[in-house]
Amino acid sequence: MSIHISGSTGFVGLNLKNYLSNEGYHILPIDLRSSNIISFPPQTTAIIHLAGKAHDLKKASHPAEYYEINTALSKKVFDAFLISDAEVFITLSSVKAVADFVKGILTEDAMPNPQTHYGKSKLLAEQYILSKPLPTEKRVYILRPCMIHGPGNKGNLNLLYTTISKKIPWPLAAFDNQRSFLSIDNLCFVIKALIERRDIPSGTYQVADDLPLSTNQVIELIAKALNFKPLLWRIPKGIIAGISSIGDVLGLPLNTERLQKLTENYVVSNQKIKKALKEDLPLSSSDGILKTICSLKKGV
Repeated sequence: MSIHISGSTGFVGLNLKNYLSNEGYHILPIDLRSSNIISFPPQTTAIIHLAGKAHDLKKASHPAEYYEINTALSKKVFDAFLISDAEVFITLSSVKAVADFVKGILTEDAMPNPQTHYGKSKLLAEQYILSKPLPTEKRVYILRPCMIHGPGNKGNLNLLYTTISKKIPWPLAAFDNQRSFLSIDNLCFVIKALIERRDIPSGTYQVADDLPLSTNQVIELIAKALNFKPLLWRIPKGIIAGISSIGDVLGLPLNTERLQKLTENYVVSNQKIKKALKEDLPLSSSDGILKTICSLKKGV
C-alpha cells in the first residue's frame, strides 16, 4: 500500500516516513513545485499533507507567505485528493488555528479566534477542507497538534535543554505553569490508526500527550537524564515582573512578552481522539520527554 506525504523531509515527515516504512507501507513524496499539477496514481492508500510554513517567532516572515503555503497549497493538495483513488486524507493544522492563549483546557468545541497570520492561514485551510462535500468512501482528518517534540526537532525544548545542561539556574520556578506536549511517537501512532481504521469518523481532532507538564517538571526530567539536581530558583513573581518591565525599556533578554511565553498555561485536551481510538497512546508525557532528551544527549 502506498502513502503520499508532503513535507516528507521535515521533522514530522522524516519521523513519520520511518515509522510507516517500518510498518510495511510504501512512502512516496508529493511534488509541490508550483509549476506542477498534483495528481496521485491509482491504488494510493492515503495522502498526508504535512508541508507548511511554521510559526516565525522572530516575526521576520511576510504575512502573504503563510496564506500562500498554509492555505493555498493545502487547498491544492486536498483538491487533488478528492479526484484521486485515495480513501484517506490527513493534514496537520495546529492548536494555534484556534487560540494563541488558553484559559482552562482547550477542546475542539472552542470557537476559533487565531491572532497571528500563522493561525489564521491554518484555520482558512481547515474551513476550506470542511466546506467540500466528501464522497462516502473517503475519510478526512484535520489534526491540531500542540508542541511536537522528538529526535531531530529544533524547537523550544532544545533551547531549554541547552540552558539546563549547562547547569544554569532557572529563575522562573515560582511560575508553576502547565503546558501540553506531543511526542512524535504518539503522533505517528495516531496517524497510522487513522489510515488503517475505518471506524474513526472524519473530522477535526486535537492531538496531545495525556498529561500536561510544568516547565519545572520538564527541567527536572532534563536534570534527571543528565544525572544532576536542577537549580530551580523561586524568585518572587513580583520581582520577576519588575525585571521584565525594565527589560522592555532597556532591551534585556527578559521582557514582559518573553516572560509571558515562558510562564503561560496552554493545556490541550486529547479526549476526542482518545475516545475515537479506544486505546491508550504508546508513550506517557514524561516518557516522551525523556526519549527526546536522550536523543539530544546523543546529538540526534
